Amino acid sequence: MTQTALAVDLGGTKILVGEVTPAGEILTSEKYLSTVMDQRSATEKIKLAIKNYLQQHIIQGDLVGIGICVVGRVNTDQGRWLEIHPGLSEPIFLADEIAQAFQLPCWITNDVSSAALAESILGIGQETGNFVYINIGTGIAARVVADNQLIKGGNSNAGEVGHMVVDMNSDDQCTCGRNGCVELFASGLGMHNQTLKFAPNYPQTMLTIKEDRRVTFQELITAYEANDPLARKVVDQALRAVAALTMNLVRVSDPEAVVFGGGVMNDDWFLKHLVTFLNAKTVRFVTKGMRVTTLNPNEVALKGAATLAFIMERGLKKTYA
Repeated sequence: MTQTALAVDLGGTKILVGEVTPAGEILTSEKYLSTVMDQRSATEKIKLAIKNYLQQHIIQGDLVGIGICVVGRVNTDQGRWLEIHPGLSEPIFLADEIAQAFQLPCWITNDVSSAALAESILGIGQETGNFVYINIGTGIAARVVADNQLIKGGNSNAGEVGHMVVDMNSDDQCTCGRNGCVELFASGLGMHNQTLKFAPNYPQTMLTIKEDRRVTFQELITAYEANDPLARKVVDQALRAVAALTMNLVRVSDPEAVVFGGGVMNDDWFLKHLVTFLNAKTVRFVTKGMRVTTLNPNEVALKGAATLAFIMERGLKKTYA
């Protein structure tokens, strides 16, 4: 019987549960509503989702364990979910709780780490063991894989590059306390906020501006292509910010490839425009290129969670370190 892992991806509004093979094939999956208002309630919802999934689906393989990815800071070695974000912290030994509840080994990781792990085993990692994975969605985060190792840091917090300053002269203050962080300009939420900020200067914009409604990236693209000056200002600012972020990461980690994921990168529009802002000398050693992930963005974290379970069950922890 084929070995499989039960994988769980906790997102902001849903929990995706699935049975996954080592090759990344999702045999069955189910989506459940969720919330991450606090860690305890989210933990209980994860337990309920797994219970419901096991009642609704026949397990097709030989389960080696459960892999879970969650938002926030995670200590994988301890199986401890430390916090959703600074100020919202209730450390929970999530792996132990799930293992006891379902009598299966369990391992946990952060959602962006999970996506990078999937890239390492199922995606770009088949070409190189040195790459950067940058996720641009509602927020921005990245992970560095160097010599086939996912860098996690001394406090399980490596890769929170959304708080890398890309504009030293900016008056925009980030939640981290600094000014000019890339997330302020280039995340999905950041571009929305920048649109609201500059809208009074562009009364003729074709964009629909409402305080209680998010301006989507697709709307910005459509307006950008129509030469709307507000969209051009916001998106070009975002492109410059991500270009600075990317080149900084390239200088620091010396990758052979840079892979982009997340909602803003769901097609290659952003990347095609981004490369025009990159300095050729800075990225000359990125020999395997800049690319959007080939893994399904709706499934990549789930596949990464399963990959974590296979790696840890087989005692290959060093490939994750």
